[in-house]
Amino acid sequence: MKLFAFLSFNFSALANIAPRRYVDLEGMLSTNDNLELNMLWGYGCHCFTFIWNREKEEMLQRNASKVRQVAASARSKVLTIDSMNERVKAVQYAVRGPIVIRAGEIENQLKAGSTEFPFDEVIKCNIGDAHAMQQKPITYLRQVVCGTVNPELMADASGENNNGVIPSDASEQAKRILASCGGGSVGAYSNSTGVPVIRADVARYIEKRDGIGSVDPENVMLSTGASGSITTLLKMLVNGPQDGIMIPIPQYPLYSACLAEFNATIVPYYLNEETNWSLNLEELERAYADSDVKPKAICIINPGNPTGQVASYENIRNVLEFAHSRGLFVLADEVYQDNVYAEGAAFHSFRKVLLEMGEPYASSVELASFHSTSKGYMGECGFRSGYMEILNMDEDVKSQLIKLISSRLCPPVPGQAAMDVVVNPPVPGDDSYELYIEERTKVLSDLKYKAKLVADTFNSIEGISCQPVQGAMYAFPNIKLPEKFIKEAGQKGLIPDAYYCTLLLEQTGICVVAGSGFRQKAGSWHFRTTILPPKEKMEKFAKLFTEFHLGILAKYE
Repeated sequence: MKLFAFLSFNFSALANIAPRRYVDLEGMLSTNDNLELNMLWGYGCHCFTFIWNREKEEMLQRNASKVRQVAASARSKVLTIDSMNERVKAVQYAVRGPIVIRAGEIENQLKAGSTEFPFDEVIKCNIGDAHAMQQKPITYLRQVVCGTVNPELMADASGENNNGVIPSDASEQAKRILASCGGGSVGAYSNSTGVPVIRADVARYIEKRDGIGSVDPENVMLSTGASGSITTLLKMLVNGPQDGIMIPIPQYPLYSACLAEFNATIVPYYLNEETNWSLNLEELERAYADSDVKPKAICIINPGNPTGQVASYENIRNVLEFAHSRGLFVLADEVYQDNVYAEGAAFHSFRKVLLEMGEPYASSVELASFHSTSKGYMGECGFRSGYMEILNMDEDVKSQLIKLISSRLCPPVPGQAAMDVVVNPPVPGDDSYELYIEERTKVLSDLKYKAKLVADTFNSIEGISCQPVQGAMYAFPNIKLPEKFIKEAGQKGLIPDAYYCTLLLEQTGICVVAGSGFRQKAGSWHFRTTILPPKEKMEKFAKLFTEFHLGILAKYE
């Protein structure tokens, strides 16, 4: 009877859990006290089995729900702002930053018929993109590239230009390039370091330009713009934050962006604004001594971007002596070598000066020089073509460099054809020579005019000072901002020169880049403007900018 009482109590409790429609043990036990224990045991097993199955089903449902939640979460986004590469988030590139993005939005609104702005066009002065600023292409360059892409348009074997499109000299140059391409087509991959005949032409160009020494085409490597080879070489140089690269301040943001991505350390040296952004040896020594890490290389941009200075022969010699004494690799960014405007200024390549210095420098200083189709008088940014020439590089390192370049297959081959025209243009006696010289001269003379116009305009305005634009394609004026303006910018969470450039865009349609995007001395404010828009637009720029800046002074002083 004790067993019966025990079972009766527990089955009664179980019956409160189980649905009544399945079993009513409490009722059965109270009306049939003589129930056999085996029947009671059977009902008990039934209840336990039911409850166990129900609990198991609920548990499985709960687990399935959790699995679905985890799966849904995983499917939403694998790559998130928290899981992505932190080094990418550290990259900044002001030339295409927020102000430029906003300029694009405004431009689209204007095209759609918006009348909410006090201007009818955006004047883009933010980037060195010549053709976007309506600079006309060099005819001969386009004819050669066109011939490589569309051979059927070229002159026939007799020299007759049956199609009336591409003259005989351009046809011959295009055919020579095609003969060095796989399958005779620019649609084929080239060697990773470039089409052999074009590399040979670059080598001859450098020899002729510098007038000293020979150049091995094996030391010439074509790239996707100069930036492609600069990025590759910086990657070769650094292993992490323990490695420093000396860069000029102000600098072109490519350098700081790359070093941020590679987790290397920037070692800044400051150009002297008061002496036309010159570089002096004392500043290089200071920067080297003050660095928390050991610098491995020094970068120089000549002519300067964003500052427009042209380095003197003596200045370059001082840099090379410094690099030799400190054991630094030298990166010479010379993409503006054709853009020299100031009287008495001249471009001197680092290679030329190094070789003329003789020993112990000429055979020991490691040097990489860069050029591009994007600048100069060509302005062919979209072809994405450039080259790097290396000097005194360790042969084992060179093999590793070629291996790294090979992982990208090759730079665009039509762009390489464009570079061939840059280094191998028409010569006197060629059919296209006179037109080529006429177009080249016009581009450079227009840039010279606009370089003076911009500097003179800025220097005529209260609170603005601008060093002469000796070369390149930019001015980098200094702006004296009222304290009330600086305070207001801070209240809005903006750097003062970025706030200034934002207002300039919203009120006049002029798009420039804040100096803070290029780095600058603490407490100074600048912006960079190109000199590329047509003369009439640059004259309009001068008028609108003057009115804007005087309005800022009147409002905040």
